[in-house]
Amino acid sequence: MKRDPAHLIPDAPALNTPSAPEQTASAALRAVSQPKPEALAEWLYLPPRWLPTAHAQTIVPALFAQRPAVKYRRERWTTPDGDFIDLDWLSYDADGEGHTRTAQGERQETVSAAIDEARPSQNGGSAAAQPASPFPDSSAPLFVLFHGLEGSSDSHYARVLMAEAKARGWFGVVPHFRSCGGSMNLLPRFYHLADSAEVDWVLRRLKVQHAGPVIAAGVSLGGNVLLRWLCEQEQDAAAILDAAAAISAPLDVHAGGHAISQGFGMVYTRSFLKTLKRKALAKLEQYPGLFDRDAMLAARTMHAFDNAVTAPLHGFRDTDDYWTRATTRPYLPRIAIPTLLLNARNDPFLPGRVLPSAAEVSAAVTLDQPAHGGHVGFMTGPFPGRIDWLSQRVFGYLQTHVQPAKPAHPSPDSEHG
Repeated sequence: MKRDPAHLIPDAPALNTPSAPEQTASAALRAVSQPKPEALAEWLYLPPRWLPTAHAQTIVPALFAQRPAVKYRRERWTTPDGDFIDLDWLSYDADGEGHTRTAQGERQETVSAAIDEARPSQNGGSAAAQPASPFPDSSAPLFVLFHGLEGSSDSHYARVLMAEAKARGWFGVVPHFRSCGGSMNLLPRFYHLADSAEVDWVLRRLKVQHAGPVIAAGVSLGGNVLLRWLCEQEQDAAAILDAAAAISAPLDVHAGGHAISQGFGMVYTRSFLKTLKRKALAKLEQYPGLFDRDAMLAARTMHAFDNAVTAPLHGFRDTDDYWTRATTRPYLPRIAIPTLLLNARNDPFLPGRVLPSAAEVSAAVTLDQPAHGGHVGFMTGPFPGRIDWLSQRVFGYLQTHVQPAKPAHPSPDSEHG
């Protein structure tokens, strides 16, 4: 698909260039005429006509898209502070061992739960048996995916991204944030938008055990945490990652929190709170009196919930302190490794007016800000649509920053899952 690449913003100029927060379409066209316009045009996103609104572009892919069947192998790691996390490794087993995550009975990305009552019973979309794939060479890239708020390895984006990793002969793993792997974690804490210390020890451990390049992507909350880590590490990130991608990350947490606290955005908030409150009650059973139970149950917005639970449990003064410290947008000029930032300008979780311009990020960052796509949606094609544009866009970018996997196929007896 070769069309006008207006929404693809080229690498940033020198950081002292005056910023342009509301860059017009014509300015974007002039800017993009410099760096490889044909390569950029290839990835232009255009929504299908039957998905005309931001909410439709968000909800339909999460609820109704046919997801590829992906087989995982579960591994549990003890955390440095004595807790645990669960990691789901992309399985290359020839004998069918491992497990296939299904929608029924598993935690979903919050958007999936948002209209849970409205959808017919499902068991995870396409569950047809897939032929065994050759086990990758040990030097093949490892793709690490950090999921979104209340997401998991079964989220629609995780399935499609992991399927693409397997198709390319890469290793893949989804580290679950604490409490998101299906079991309640042990310590008096959960996870949050600024949880870069968690990402740090996970990536460092993966780098130690993997012989090939390590590539990371994060979606929504996971994208924000990954970006925070990249900003903190600056040049040091290159010793661990070859490249990164952040998809629909809430770069301005205050603006995002406000967006889902009004109008139709409250549908998403109620969905988040449904599972977050359930977890919070379970945590109070572990640690009675850990936080104000009544305030938590009374919360009707993410601001109120974070004030009652997330902020006090993770060392923040209050929600405003938490959201300010979790906002990554001011620090994007610090990113030093190739990083794709993919944000639809109609994302109901983040107003397009707060997205950064090319002048407000480092030269290592590629901005892709299509006018449409919703929140982690990016569905294409005639009804019922496809959700593989996202994986093609992300891997099309990441592949240019790693060496292709070698064709050798060693034994599956490996450190990977």
